Amino acid sequence: MDSTVDPEQINWDERGLAPCVVQDWRTGEVLTLAYMNADSLGRTLESGEAWFWSRSRAELWHKGATSGNTLSVRALRYDCDADALLALVEPAGPACHTGARSCFHNGDTAVVAPHEALPVLERTIAERRGAPADGGSYTAKLLADPPFIGAKVEEEAEEVARAAREETDERVASEAADVLYHLSVLLAARGLTLEDAFGELNDRRR
Repeated sequence: MDSTVDPEQINWDERGLAPCVVQDWRTGEVLTLAYMNADSLGRTLESGEAWFWSRSRAELWHKGATSGNTLSVRALRYDCDADALLALVEPAGPACHTGARSCFHNGDTAVVAPHEALPVLERTIAERRGAPADGGSYTAKLLADPPFIGAKVEEEAEEVARAAREETDERVASEAADVLYHLSVLLAARGLTLEDAFGELNDRRR
């Protein structure tokens, strides 16, 4: 992979290790925390897939070599002290050995952070794809009728604009949520994701 990160730039600890936070490239969700050394970082740079150092087995570890749940690395960053790494990845499956999407699935899981809303929504929409349109799922009904989705996006956009003119901030937030939901379904129906829209926004910053 092309990267400006070099193993010689990292301040490895006395064991020759540095923690590596693994973050989903698309959603920003933290998937796991692992450790790298110069060799595993080098393998990662060469292959484009995440390699770590297993402290328990004292050996290099190609994430997903056995399970198939590899991590394709899109970018590497390091912190201000150059003693911790951040890997932005596209996961091929669950990041956790338990089968969970993220290793961080214990503790205050009922507390949903704002940045989790859209990724969870996209995954829910994907789960509804193929469900019977008359099975009671509003999302499945929308996915089965693309013109209806377009009409709903227009309707919700008009409602949020009206709320901005005439109603409270709470109503604006509620109507904006409706727009985001219907827009996400529209994108899914076209085989697109929010990542495609985010990519356009990032391109406009250049």
